[in-house]
Amino acid sequence: MIISALNDYYNHLLERGDSIAIFGYSQEQISYALVLSVGGELVDVQDLRDTSGNKPRPRSLMVPQPEKRTSGVKSNFLWDKSSYVLGVASKGGERATQEHNAFKELHGELLKNELDTSLQAVRIFLEQWVPEQFTASGLFNAEMLDARFVFRIDGEKAFVHESPAAKKIRAEMVKIAAGDVAQCLVTGNQQPISRLHPAIKGVDGAQSSGASIVCFNLDAFCSFQKSQGNNAPVSEQVAFAYTTALNHLLRREEGNRQRLRIGDTTVVFWAKAQNVKEAEAAEMLFGDFLQPPAETDVSETSRLRSALDAIAKGRPLNKLNPELAPDTEIFVLGLAPNASRLSVRFWERGNLEVFAKRLAQHYQDLNLVPSPWKTEPAVWRLLRETVPHRDGVKPKLDDVQPLIAGEMTRSILTGKRYPRSLLTNLIMRMRADGDISPLRVAMCKGVLARDWRLGVRGIETEVPVSLDTENNDPGYLLGRLFATLESVQRSAQGRDVNATIRDRYYGAASATPASVFPVLIRNAQNHLGKIRKGKPGLAVNLQKQLGEILDRLASSFPRSLRIEAQGRFAIGYYHQTQAHYTKAEANAEEGEE
Repeated sequence: MIISALNDYYNHLLERGDSIAIFGYSQEQISYALVLSVGGELVDVQDLRDTSGNKPRPRSLMVPQPEKRTSGVKSNFLWDKSSYVLGVASKGGERATQEHNAFKELHGELLKNELDTSLQAVRIFLEQWVPEQFTASGLFNAEMLDARFVFRIDGEKAFVHESPAAKKIRAEMVKIAAGDVAQCLVTGNQQPISRLHPAIKGVDGAQSSGASIVCFNLDAFCSFQKSQGNNAPVSEQVAFAYTTALNHLLRREEGNRQRLRIGDTTVVFWAKAQNVKEAEAAEMLFGDFLQPPAETDVSETSRLRSALDAIAKGRPLNKLNPELAPDTEIFVLGLAPNASRLSVRFWERGNLEVFAKRLAQHYQDLNLVPSPWKTEPAVWRLLRETVPHRDGVKPKLDDVQPLIAGEMTRSILTGKRYPRSLLTNLIMRMRADGDISPLRVAMCKGVLARDWRLGVRGIETEVPVSLDTENNDPGYLLGRLFATLESVQRSAQGRDVNATIRDRYYGAASATPASVFPVLIRNAQNHLGKIRKGKPGLAVNLQKQLGEILDRLASSFPRSLRIEAQGRFAIGYYHQTQAHYTKAEANAEEGEE
């Protein structure tokens, strides 16, 4: 399914005229061009790099498809890195000599009878070149070591590998390299089978030389005496198409909105629509849902929020944008590194309208009042909250547990339950590091709200979005009570208190209430006595609030709370704390007036 969908996407890119490589070629990062005279003399070394940014970057060029090499020596046609083309490398050694000899041998054989002047110039250059000239010529510098080079004839705009004669040789090379003929699993046609599929590059954490989705490198993985590509026959053309399309999606470019990272997973997505505009509009909307714009981009944030609200209310997509077709098909692929292979974390496909409703529902499940964010949080921001917070340092995405990242994303895309380990992880983190962050509370609320909506057993009551003073759930009431007791302490001791009861008792209060709350309530009475001396009105209000909450609780505190109740505890604590802050700000404004 994945290979077939990528093959279709490649053909679609070709049809709409995108800059995608044709069969036998690929987009590679090239830094320099060796400019030759028609007599094969080196005239200049042209810098092809993009210098628009802070640091020069290699330029993406369509060149003959590279050989798949791990530890072996295999030369590319009419381009390669400095060790192959010039026989020099930053590490030096015998290896560079072997690679340069392989490059000379390949081109000497392919170009020996060639009459094209540009190809003759390359052949003569390689026959005359010695690696010592790299330093002596004055045209090179140390920055060029290990960089990639192509060839160009002085006075000509095109590169040598783009000439008709070079393309003809390349076509013959592809034909000779074709494997055994068999039935392709994707097309169903009898075609030459690819023995080794081209490498896939751009997955974070994978080998820089590339990795594979389809790979058979041990006898245990093979069957019926079939080895390597014959074990799962995919034609040369399809293997090229699906890897080229995937490498196109994985390209590391600033303007590429079809690639993002979630935990250890690199996610790519694409759309299949009636025309280019519909596909681009669908991809932009889907990308904004998965990775909302930055808070500083006010207009884009407002546009996204309007779209989410409209979808939640059941408005059709084409009312938001005439180019959004609800039946546009969306494909989402999540890849994670696994040594020299790639693991498929998730693979989902469906129409745009279904995905839009699921993603809008995801943000509704997380919704809290007051809102914990200025713009809807991207998945990676949520996952970062599952990592321990230490000394105010933001946790790294690399620390996110891979399974949680994959399961969380799959839950969002399918509309099914969030991973069961998510709530447990959040509760443990809040108890361990004491950071009851709004995003963590929102995720607790999202897990419980989705379970209630899906009718999961054990979730009997709806989770409130805002402060619900009529809610009698024990976990929610205890969270409110804890927030009120903390407010009493702050009011008595001032804002400069070194540590509140949250810092010392949150974990125990949320897990084993009976062991903590009687002590906290006795201490609160002492704090209330101190408040009455300076602010009798505030003391009355706090005492009244404590009484209202305690009246709704059972006569005795529960000895322990289930993990779901601990999640409600966090939500109740958040709602009541925010209500105290809002009231304090209102009182401060009235005092100023």
